[in-house]
Order: sequence, then C-alpha cells, then structure tokens
Amino acid sequence: MSSGNIPIENTNINTAPGVDLSPEQKTIVGSVLDLFAGRPSLEKLSLWSDEGTFEDPITIANGRKQYEAQWYGLQSAFSEIERLHHEVVSAGNPIVMNLKTRYVVKGIGKEQTIASAVNIFVGKDGKIEKLQDKWDGKLPDSFFSNALRNLNSVTVPKMIGVPKNKEEDAKRGN
Repeated sequence: MSSGNIPIENTNINTAPGVDLSPEQKTIVGSVLDLFAGRPSLEKLSLWSDEGTFEDPITIANGRKQYEAQWYGLQSAFSEIERLHHEVVSAGNPIVMNLKTRYVVKGIGKEQTIASAVNIFVGKDGKIEKLQDKWDGKLPDSFFSNALRNLNSVTVPKMIGVPKNKEEDAKRGN
C-alpha cells in the first residue's frame, strides 16, 4: 500500500502510554480521524479494501459503494463536526481508538456528542477491511436494529453522491 502522498489532515495522533504506531498505522488512524471529521476524499478512501465494512449503531455498510456514501454523508448531514478527544489505546489488529465527537445537525441545529470505541481492522494488504464505531462501546445486536442498519446502508448511497474523480472531490473542498 502506498500511502505516502495521501494528504492527511490529522497527523497529530494521541496514543495511550506504551502504544506505538507504525508510520502505516499513523496514516490509517489519521485518515480515519479525517473521515470522522467530515473530511473524506477519494484518496483517503483508497486506504480501504473494496469489500470493506463500516459499522455503527445506525448502519452496516458493506463494500465501497455503501461505505463511501456514509463518509460523504457526514458533510451533508452536519453543519459542524468537532473532535473533542481521541486516543489510540491499542496498536494491534484491530487498532483501537477512543473518540469523542460533537456533531450539529444541519438545518435544525441539534447538537449531539458521541463517545465511541473505534476498532480498525487492517488486512494483509495494509488496507482497512472493517471499521466498527461502537457508540458508548456498543453495537446493537437485535434483528430489528440490524434490519434498520442494513436499510440505511442501501438508502444512503441513493441520496448521497460520491465524487467520481479528484476534480469532483476538489470542487467539494476535499
């Protein structure tokens, strides 16, 4: 995986005592922090496997078409995204990070702070295979909530356009 020329905005990675990240892990964690900040780009998403999965309490997005729409959707859904805290607590596989973020919903101004345990699973090729965003350390596990999460992963790509190339990405400020 060549990640040396991918512009990552979040390069100051906080780690727990005794946790040391390799340069590749720093690139991956920085790109994930950028994504959570509503700063996606096709270049950052090139660090993901085409078959990768993104899971949080409201979606299970499988494959590039679904997870890219989720990340680009943050720009559409929120007027403000502020990271309040992050700390990588494990440099294993998964890389585990505690994250606290404040979101403000566009149009209505509703503010929500979410504390997450984020697990980043990396494949042998160095690409992200799965990312779990566990709000308050948990993911739902009932048939009904999983059905809604799957529905979200199918409907969001129909509503959120993902840029097709670097030029379109740049027009969005990415």
